[in-house]
Amino acid sequence: MKFLLLSEKPDKDILKFLSQRGSVNFIKEKIDENTLINYDWIISFGYRHILSKQIVSVMKNKIINLHISYLPYNRGADPNYWSFKENTPKGVSIHFIDEGIDTGSILVQRLCTFSEEDTLKSSYNKLIKYIKELFYENFDKITEGLIIPKPQLGKGTFHKKTDLKETINYNIKISKI
Repeated sequence: MKFLLLSEKPDKDILKFLSQRGSVNFIKEKIDENTLINYDWIISFGYRHILSKQIVSVMKNKIINLHISYLPYNRGADPNYWSFKENTPKGVSIHFIDEGIDTGSILVQRLCTFSEEDTLKSSYNKLIKYIKELFYENFDKITEGLIIPKPQLGKGTFHKKTDLKETINYNIKISKI
């Protein structure tokens, strides 16, 4: 299989994992439909660009996103921060990418808990660890079509980067947010 990893920076663990299952390329820039030639799967993990409707259409149900929130809560930017600020469920989700922002059908999810001693930084690092574990545990089942996607239920929440008006101290304890 041929994989395309979309991310701001290459995650060496995920690249290694994918390379054991086929060939993998990494891109951080915005892509267009010409980029898709011969890819079997696209994996988005911290990618900052919105995929066009045409890309989503061409690669329907072959683009997955690793998102560090328990969808439908905290779609969009800064999901870890907003889960504590708004006291919404905390967790990680792997979902298909559709034409919306973090609105695609859920493949797998995991709720996560944190101690009051955790900071935004430590909780973020734990969420990254949890999403990678969830990805490794379920990737083969996803690519083999063994997991039935489920539509997101409920309204949930959504935040743009501009919604965060204050500068975040990532060393603040989550109990203080």
